[in-house]
Amino acid sequence: MVKHQPLQVYEKQVFVSFVTGIYGCRWKRYQRSQDNSSRWVCTWFILLCSSFLLLLFWAYFWLVAQNDFNEFNLSVYNRSGEWRDETIPILASTIVCFSYITFLLILALFHISLGQQLNLYWLHKIGVLATLLTTISGVVSVNDIWGDEWGILLISLQSTAPFLHIGVLVTVTAVSWLVAGYVVRRDRTSKCSIQVMVLLVYIVTLLAVYLAPLTFTCPCIMDRDSLKPRPDIIGRRGAPMLAPENTMVSFNRALQQGADSLEADVAISVDGVPFLMRDRTLRRTTDVSKVFPARQFDDASLFNWTEIRSLNAGQWFLESDPYWTVQTLTSRDRSRIGNQTVCSLVEMLRLAARANSSALLNIRRPPSEHPRYRSWFMDTLWAVQKAGISQKRVTWTPDTDRGRVRGLQQAANEKLSMEEISRRGITSLTLHYTLTFVFFFSFPREYLANNVSVTVYPVNEPWLYSILWCSGVPSVSSDAPQVLRKVPYPIWLMSQNAYKFIWITSDLVSFSIVIGIFCFQKWRINGMQNCNPEQIMLSAVTRQSSRDVNIMKEKLIFSELNNGLSSTEELSLYPENGYARYSHGGLSR
Repeated sequence: MVKHQPLQVYEKQVFVSFVTGIYGCRWKRYQRSQDNSSRWVCTWFILLCSSFLLLLFWAYFWLVAQNDFNEFNLSVYNRSGEWRDETIPILASTIVCFSYITFLLILALFHISLGQQLNLYWLHKIGVLATLLTTISGVVSVNDIWGDEWGILLISLQSTAPFLHIGVLVTVTAVSWLVAGYVVRRDRTSKCSIQVMVLLVYIVTLLAVYLAPLTFTCPCIMDRDSLKPRPDIIGRRGAPMLAPENTMVSFNRALQQGADSLEADVAISVDGVPFLMRDRTLRRTTDVSKVFPARQFDDASLFNWTEIRSLNAGQWFLESDPYWTVQTLTSRDRSRIGNQTVCSLVEMLRLAARANSSALLNIRRPPSEHPRYRSWFMDTLWAVQKAGISQKRVTWTPDTDRGRVRGLQQAANEKLSMEEISRRGITSLTLHYTLTFVFFFSFPREYLANNVSVTVYPVNEPWLYSILWCSGVPSVSSDAPQVLRKVPYPIWLMSQNAYKFIWITSDLVSFSIVIGIFCFQKWRINGMQNCNPEQIMLSAVTRQSSRDVNIMKEKLIFSELNNGLSSTEELSLYPENGYARYSHGGLSR
């Protein structure tokens, strides 16, 4: 009696089928291969990794740039002439592309761990290439429109570097499983030189990650006793997220939200009345296109005060909803906002005087053809005196005509050395936060020792407020005083000793895990290589076979075929005398 049992026993591998099917559209077993990937296939894997890293950088940039979304929209408006929230399509496309590329990268890593070829499906190749090119074009466009914003990345690293270091450390430690599996493998197709190169690159990367904290200069790594007082919050154009900027309702909201001071942009009308307006024209924040359609592109300072006062300065806020906050307003608030007019400087200063607050003025000199071009300075001084506010509580920029100032504080809006500050008699600086990264973080004690006050703008996010607080900045100018009011303490604060302990401990744990993974992979590969092929062949007569035995039987059969056995040769197994014969159809006995 002759019984036949197939040498190849196929088991359903649902997970492997899912991975290879989604990644390379290889759903059937015969379509999969455990041979080494070709150079062309590896090139697409490199492009996939490049797309992931670029998208990670892109997503992180927009995460921290949330502090300046309104500045970005204003930059786009100045070019296009139309106000739209351009950040929404950018964020939506970034989330979709990042999720897609991350999913493909995870599938690729599963391929590597399972020993499968990295055959990427052609549709995914198009998606990866399109994502890479789109992201590159986005980076180039932002660099053209908003190039100064790249500085926020460096500042954010001052706050997130300790946590990013832990995340990178975990990632590099996890990658050691794949590196160890590749390095300790001894297949005939593997090249020893490539394995050594991969090992050296990984070791250098690992050491760089271990020693990275030596380059960190985080202001919030300090003793609690060294923490300076909480920075004052200046309502930049009032509270523009809750009400239209540079209007009376906006300044009132800022004071209600705990702002210590008010900041406004000042222009001069043709009849010498200082009024509050940020833009060069009146198009964005008023209804000038309806009231004076022929003059909507004229400079705002070329209108007289009667014409300016006739414009509505609140309806645009309700229609455009620039900060997505209109839905939170009550019907009474909307009615009040809808009836706002352009605010004069005298009105704002009187409000500050009644609230016992101070004011920071950004005065825009009128154009040369303006009738008040030579007298704008005196027009502003007259408005300050008329408002009845103490001149010591009023600071303005730019720092010009200092010889004509008596009692008023003037601030410079550029970074200066201490020698220049002393020579010009400046007591206050108003700086963009990107300048403070290079400038103020290096000399905080010197400024404080010389009684130089520094105001940093714009600060709208708690993380930026926290890092400036730890740096000793006396005051910040914010579009969101209602947000910063809810930050009673820096988001995180850590002593030097505590951080050193966390750093060294995490490095030691990572190093131990990496060594353990390499040892385990070496033991596992050696165990597979030391299997006795004859025992595996003899086990073919058993009725139930494990998955590992079936895989080894397949490897043995194809290995014998590759070594010269023809399809007609047989290996028959006779338990009585110990001889074996191979048959193309199966085993006989």
